Amino acid sequence: MRSSNPVPTSFEDWRFPKVLLWAVASLSLLVAGFSSGQAAQIVLLSSLDVSKTVQSTGRAQVDKSYTGKPLSIAGRKFDHGLGTHALSKLAIDLKGSADRFAAQVGLDDNAAGKNATCNGSVVFAVFGDGRLLWKSGVMRWRQPAAVVDVNLKGIKTLLLVVSDARDGINCDHADWGDARFEISGEAPQTVVAAPLKQLQGEILTPRPPATPRINGAKVFGVRPGHPFLFTIPATGRRPMEFAVDNLPAGLKVDPQSGQITGALQDRGEYPVTFHAKNALGQAQRPFKIVCGDTLALTPHMGWNHWYIWSYSVSDKIIRAAADAMVSTGLIDHGYSYVNIDDCWTVRPGSTDAALCGPPRDAQGNINPNRRFPDMKALTDYIHAKGLKAGIYTGPVELTCARHVGCYQHEEQDARQYAKWGFDFLKYDSSNYKNVPQMGAILSKLDRDIVLNVVAWSIGGMQNTAKWGHQAGVHSWRTAQDLGGAWGLVVEDVFGLYGRNELQRYSGPGGWNDPDYICLGYVSPHAKTSLSPAEQYSYVSIWCLSAAPLIFSGDITRLDDFTLGLLTNDEVLDVDQDPLGKAAVRVAKHGNAQVWAKDMEDGRKVVGLFNIDDDLRTGVFRVAGEMPSKTTATVTWTELGIPGKQIVRDLWRQKDLGTFEGRFSAPVDADGVVLVSLRPAPRP
Repeated sequence: MRSSNPVPTSFEDWRFPKVLLWAVASLSLLVAGFSSGQAAQIVLLSSLDVSKTVQSTGRAQVDKSYTGKPLSIAGRKFDHGLGTHALSKLAIDLKGSADRFAAQVGLDDNAAGKNATCNGSVVFAVFGDGRLLWKSGVMRWRQPAAVVDVNLKGIKTLLLVVSDARDGINCDHADWGDARFEISGEAPQTVVAAPLKQLQGEILTPRPPATPRINGAKVFGVRPGHPFLFTIPATGRRPMEFAVDNLPAGLKVDPQSGQITGALQDRGEYPVTFHAKNALGQAQRPFKIVCGDTLALTPHMGWNHWYIWSYSVSDKIIRAAADAMVSTGLIDHGYSYVNIDDCWTVRPGSTDAALCGPPRDAQGNINPNRRFPDMKALTDYIHAKGLKAGIYTGPVELTCARHVGCYQHEEQDARQYAKWGFDFLKYDSSNYKNVPQMGAILSKLDRDIVLNVVAWSIGGMQNTAKWGHQAGVHSWRTAQDLGGAWGLVVEDVFGLYGRNELQRYSGPGGWNDPDYICLGYVSPHAKTSLSPAEQYSYVSIWCLSAAPLIFSGDITRLDDFTLGLLTNDEVLDVDQDPLGKAAVRVAKHGNAQVWAKDMEDGRKVVGLFNIDDDLRTGVFRVAGEMPSKTTATVTWTELGIPGKQIVRDLWRQKDLGTFEGRFSAPVDADGVVLVSLRPAPRP
């Protein structure tokens, strides 16, 4: 029911029974009149210029929710207020005349959208002159509104903040219902607050030289008799010519594209040498092909559609992603998989004609929906570019997005994926314990298909690491859907991996997978809300952890900053190192954390991080109070190394000097200094 009195005449009208209104209002007006010479007045927040609201996506709405619908919290309608979207803040100059601020706040009912479910969660906060005056707990969908009532006596500037609850900003539609001020003088005025976060930072990655440089993994696994496809990743001016020394029988290299194709019949290890040459120079690099039972000898690198396109994926989107992986040069740095996530099969009961149709043919083979008219033609398109194709299913009747899964058709569907030409399978095993069965099925096919598992209910995600190798799994999710939320990265990566337990299970053939990399444009209309420092830490901890690097932002709109994050070859070499050891946390002093990783060539790679474990639910960060820099130090004792070491900054790709016993560096809030250490030559 809407309020019968949409514009209350006194501050208390919206909160107290009417029998008390006259007495309370009269008393407040009398006191105000004696103290200031004029009666207190009510000013609605929505009557101010709220266009100055700074928020992560979209714009604030006057007397409406973020979606443009009436303000509504847990079924209660509000005629007046402000509809925002986390992260957001609005600064108000109180003109020295405000006595109180009040509102009823919560997650808007319309945040659920068409799916009738919502995983939104927000935290509201009110700051006065930089001091926290009021903060809600975590507010979720359908939770009754929280009451804000703040004394503003002596406060000059007010800041209204909405943050996420450490779980990203999906569905975070936040309402300031019936928000109003009690004033005794000049009306408040909104002012421009500092931006939420600096979204464009310094590009540390140097541009690749025009001369050839061979990048990516140094080893590749394939099974005997199976189709072989590997594109030599190389940067440098085109045209470029490629050659391979000692290429075993059954394989050939295309000298223009660098694509190696064919099939190996005999098991064994085949050392070869890659060559790349252009008009400006040439490069070579040793490489090893291993023909046996083990795939994924280094963590997979590629792209997945889910976070950027989710329910709207189509053949056209996947082809555009494959085009972009080549045109942006990601393929030249080792990225190879173009992966379809959920929503490619039929969705029973959908009102969208493109998603309807028979889920299976007369023989029981799985059918794609009409957005994917020809799966074989799609994989052929991807393969022609020297890339590989991935697909999604789950051992359920309906997937998380309510599309048809592979329940009771596991082997038949796996054979269909191989027939279509897919090289990667994400297996979302939410409700059914048959991951080992799928691993065994894939191992018997005539095509190599890398298996990535999200085992939500099989003894907990982290337990998958203990049995993943034996079940034929090549990577296993260790965390919930992070969605690029910094709080979850801190909690589920730095926190979880900081116990130094999961690292023992990760290595060639099977990798801990914290989730996709969400950077750049993470929705069709918004970039990541992560600060530049957080983004550098994000990629650094993934590479230190030897995690799959599967990008899930908009690959067709990569700005230079995001491209620099994804294509620093010295940083990517940390992830793709053939030894395959994951970093462990060797020290933690307050916010300073030291992570160390052993490399095949004997180097140590060290990440010096400044990570606030607490995060204070994010409201202080949105308000503008960021943790300060800290100095992080690593000692040779912690690393188990002696003597003088040459320290190299991997992001900037330059040596910092020779150090003995320890190395220290100032680190930005939530930032990282990523270095390698190699013994200095003896005099």
